[in-house]
Amino acid sequence: MSTLNPTYEKAYSDQRFWRKATRHASAAGKQALEKALWLYYAVQSPNTPKWARRVIYGALGYFVLPLDAIPDLAPLVGYTDDLGVMSAALATVAFYITDDVKQQAAQKLQTWFGSTDTVKPDSDS
Repeated sequence: MSTLNPTYEKAYSDQRFWRKATRHASAAGKQALEKALWLYYAVQSPNTPKWARRVIYGALGYFVLPLDAIPDLAPLVGYTDDLGVMSAALATVAFYITDDVKQQAAQKLQTWFGSTDTVKPDSDS
C-alpha cells in the first residue's frame, strides 16, 4: 500500500476522526474501531516517520469519509472496506504499532464499550 488517493489523506482531520468514531462506534464495531485507534495513536507518536504518517492519514481519511467503495450506512457490510484499508495500512506501518499504541487504543475501547476482553492487542497486526 504505497498511497491511497490523495483525497483520502486530505479528508482526514482529528475532529472528523473523533466525530466518526464516537457517533458510529456501535455500527463500526470493536474490530474496526480498534484498528482505527491503533492508526490514530500511531500517527500521534513522534517516532512515526513522515512516510508512515501519510499511509496512516490516507487510511484514516478513507475511514472518516462516509461515501467510499461500500457506503458506511450499508447494514452489516458498511465498514468491511474501511477495515480492509486500515488492515493494509497496519501491515505497512506495523513497526510503529507499539504496545503503547495498543494500550491507548484498549483504554479508549474500554471507555466506549466496557470490558475489552474480546479485543486484545496482538502482535500480528
